[in-house]
Amino acid sequence: MEYVTIILRTLLLYGVILFIFRMMGKREIGELSILDLVVFIMIGEMAVIAIEQPEDPIFHTLVPMIVLTIAQIAFAFFSLKSETFRRLVDGSPTVIINNGKIDEKAMRKQRYNFDDLLIQLREKNIKNIADVEFAILEPSGKLSVFEKEKGKKKTPSLALPLIKDGVIQEEHLTLIDQTPTWLIKQLKKRGYERIENISYCTYENGTFYIDEKDE
Repeated sequence: MEYVTIILRTLLLYGVILFIFRMMGKREIGELSILDLVVFIMIGEMAVIAIEQPEDPIFHTLVPMIVLTIAQIAFAFFSLKSETFRRLVDGSPTVIINNGKIDEKAMRKQRYNFDDLLIQLREKNIKNIADVEFAILEPSGKLSVFEKEKGKKKTPSLALPLIKDGVIQEEHLTLIDQTPTWLIKQLKKRGYERIENISYCTYENGTFYIDEKDE
């Protein structure tokens, strides 16, 4: 009878966990946020304990799982609404190589060493750092790499977001040697008076891409 209970609890928890993960939204495993990872580990541990201790009421496991699910959905909602909260929880991308130059200060800040950099470059079939124009360490730990264009004399550029969710990204303006005052002036020339109404804005090779928030 104990084995039957274990099997039934296992199937029940399997279905519950599948439902919870679907509720949390679709993300690739390599792009899970810290919050996602913590919640997944906690839910997994709860499920294991519940299966190993069939004498314990199943509701002692289901209730904490439901609480974690509600908390995760609430945090995801706050992340959508608040740039500050999103950066606090998920972190932000870090430019490791900018215009072919390695930013060692940024690497130290992220506790990211040259071995880490070389490993991730090799994973992308890049043999030489000299072939890299830009490399960005994403909050998930993934390295996004942009190779130099061979045979072309072109001013290097990267369309980093200058505005996200109505918030000016000052660190990205610094990378292109510009200021918030310059950005606001350029947007006003194009008829955009309120920064908070812009959901996303990039600048590359003298051209702006601007997307306004939905009404």
